[in-house]
Amino acid sequence: MRRNGHTSVRSERNSALDGLFASQAASNWFALYTTPRHEKQVSRHLEQRQIEFYLPLYRSERKWRDGSRVSLDLPLFPSYLFVHIQRSERVRVLEVPGALAVVGGTGGEPAALPDATIEALRSGLERRHAEPHPLLTVGQRVRIQSGALAGLEGVVMRKKNSFRVVLTLEHIMKSIAVEVDGTDLEPISSGDVGCAEFFQL
Repeated sequence: MRRNGHTSVRSERNSALDGLFASQAASNWFALYTTPRHEKQVSRHLEQRQIEFYLPLYRSERKWRDGSRVSLDLPLFPSYLFVHIQRSERVRVLEVPGALAVVGGTGGEPAALPDATIEALRSGLERRHAEPHPLLTVGQRVRIQSGALAGLEGVVMRKKNSFRVVLTLEHIMKSIAVEVDGTDLEPISSGDVGCAEFFQL
């Protein structure tokens, strides 16, 4: 009987350790801070090393001195991109030229982003026009209730005849402005909690 009891305790302890190791080994999304204007170069190095990454881009029309115009794909969050790694792979990522730091939380540990936030960006930005925007702290607070980026919260503003919602990724303190239809928005109170905690002001 005692042997069986010891076996049961040992089994529970091993299961707990297995769960701990599995949690530490799980891959998560992290924000990677890069040398300014080196985001694409860093992404190429990550691709060569077969490290999963996400670099959100937006299209910008630029006019050269000779009057010609060109369309450029520029980073939506300047000096940042996102990597999908295990915590133990941080050193491997920081060996990439131009990679400066994995954004950390309290205690200096890398702070993971929710998978839902990255998936919302990936799917939503393909269907909505977005561009960088100065960080805002005031304005009417709304939630996108339907369509691409549904569930994300931000501050509403107008530009010409269209609505824009400024979404802030507090993790890296960067904002983007997304064009939306007024019918896709709903006002929310300051006490209302959104489903995407990293997109709030």
